[in-house]
Amino acid sequence: MGAKYRGSIHDFPGFDPNQDAEALYTAMKGFGSDKEAILDIITSRSNRQRQEICQSYKSLYGKDLIADLKYELTGKFERLIVGLMRPPAYCDAKEIKDAISGIGTDEKCLIEILASRTNEQMHQLVAAYKDAYERDLEADIIGDTSGHFQKMLVVLLQGTREEDDVVSEDLVQQDVQDLYEAGELKWGTDEAQFIYILGNRSKQHLRLVFDEYLKTTGKPIEASIRGELSGDFEKLMLAVVKCIRSTPEYFAERLFKAMKGLGTRDNTLIRIMVSRSELDMLDIREIFRTKYEKSLYSMIKNDTSGEYKKSLLKLCGGDDDAAGQFFPEAAQVAYQMWELSAVARVELKGTVRPANDFNPDADAKALRKAMKGLGTDEDTIIDIITHRSNAQRQQIRQTFKSHFGRDLMSDLKSEISGDLARLILGLMMPPAHYDAKQLKKAMEVQLAPEGLVSAGADYHKSLEDALSSDTSGHFRRILISLATGNREEGGENLDQAREDAQVRPPEIADTPSGDKTSLETRFMTILCTRSYPHLRRVFQEFIKMTNYDVEHTIKKEMSGDVRDAFVAIVQSVKNKPLFFADKLYKSMKGAGTDEKTLTRIMVSRSEIDLLNIRREFIEKYDKSLHQAIEGDTSGDFLKALLALCGGED
Repeated sequence: MGAKYRGSIHDFPGFDPNQDAEALYTAMKGFGSDKEAILDIITSRSNRQRQEICQSYKSLYGKDLIADLKYELTGKFERLIVGLMRPPAYCDAKEIKDAISGIGTDEKCLIEILASRTNEQMHQLVAAYKDAYERDLEADIIGDTSGHFQKMLVVLLQGTREEDDVVSEDLVQQDVQDLYEAGELKWGTDEAQFIYILGNRSKQHLRLVFDEYLKTTGKPIEASIRGELSGDFEKLMLAVVKCIRSTPEYFAERLFKAMKGLGTRDNTLIRIMVSRSELDMLDIREIFRTKYEKSLYSMIKNDTSGEYKKSLLKLCGGDDDAAGQFFPEAAQVAYQMWELSAVARVELKGTVRPANDFNPDADAKALRKAMKGLGTDEDTIIDIITHRSNAQRQQIRQTFKSHFGRDLMSDLKSEISGDLARLILGLMMPPAHYDAKQLKKAMEVQLAPEGLVSAGADYHKSLEDALSSDTSGHFRRILISLATGNREEGGENLDQAREDAQVRPPEIADTPSGDKTSLETRFMTILCTRSYPHLRRVFQEFIKMTNYDVEHTIKKEMSGDVRDAFVAIVQSVKNKPLFFADKLYKSMKGAGTDEKTLTRIMVSRSEIDLLNIRREFIEKYDKSLHQAIEGDTSGDFLKALLALCGGED
């Protein structure tokens, strides 16, 4: 972002502190108060100008403006307005004082402030706390926290993070090795190494450390932190990592979580909107709009009310859903976010790998023994089949037939039942045969667009014929196009991407209204045939041209199965592991479990990218896939799913 100003609040032109002081006095004079006038003045002035208004108010009337505002206003609106009137460091000091006062501690507030502030901001905070409360901030934090969480907070409080942009490659490699040895390679964890490196190294240095850590260990630093640390200390370290990567993205995520679901976390919402309004609110807005496909403005508008809402919207500074408002930079932010999780940047990894010292004879005999006689040894069946690769399972099938003259699949069908049988039998089939069987079942009931992959099957009918007889219209054409397996496999073509991005609804294109059928045909031609890298570039160019994410446009302009199919393609192109993480979450969300979807994904992705899916799941839903499965299934089905899951993040 460089030196470019990215706040939403600017110095007010033609500013006159005496005039503003008089207007505020008039607004609070007599019975009741003119809240509209108060919010209009205070949200339209920079913090520096507000301090001048405070001084003028005291000079003109011999009264303290903040005290008068507290008296006249109430609730969330009062908290917001009073927060705006304090200098930033004093506002942070008040938030921390509230967080550690009384019974209990607001650890989330401590984490948010201390993980995100610069060295200079930290020094100003310590001084402001001393001035406002005549107490030492470090001593108060030590008195209210404990353990490694306390130690990291104290390190951050020093405001001594290195600020040199010149990075030593040798030191980067050394830090990667030290972090790896302190966590993954050590019995227990050397928390001191994590604290020292993450608490002191420069942002530029740490970004390179995170990149190298991923290359060296095959997992992002966040995954190691989740695996090695716990509790508030883990949350603090994850917040530090997020702020190192992108402070605006950290705050965009905090704002979204403050407003999603039932109820609003107003203290968090107020604190962020006040503290970032003159720093990086425009960047936060861009990332919010890109990441959550709705503007920060619209979410605040739908989640708050009254003068409180009006004040927040003034601080937000604009609606990025409105035509011409979305910033061009957001397209680049979006593209970088998608690329970060693309195959080219992150190696896809399954959780099931070929077993070492594999012996198909021993496995075949063990399975026969597990199914022979009275009762069935499900534990042995689960242990063998979930810990062998699909290629090894096919060898076991052949060996079983050679030794016993029996079909392993038939024996398994007769010995196990229900969800466990569906899972185990799915694992025993070659992947293409499994997909073909899933498609056949889907068409016997109702074709599910997300289940479609290129797969051949011996069902006395071609896949294309089956799709043609069981579906209709544009939905059928989309599925047949995908089933041909003719997607391009090259890289991106910028000129072609710009041309492809011009395929958009007439109201967005600002041209006479056209035929929706024609629009769906053009979308199909591009989404079903272009390569994934090329489509990511198309999506970027689409945002630049239309102010909308392509997924948002599809949801708005299309309906039914056609919409669902296009959305599934777009989500898969953007981030396939995240697409499946969402599917898994929805299969276990709410009352009842969609065992068929859960089984299908766990079977089909176990050797492809289930490890990546696990990481996306915990990142988005704040709980591990392992925990979700454990809380939603039971018995032998649970055991088999957890074995495929491969571990607790």
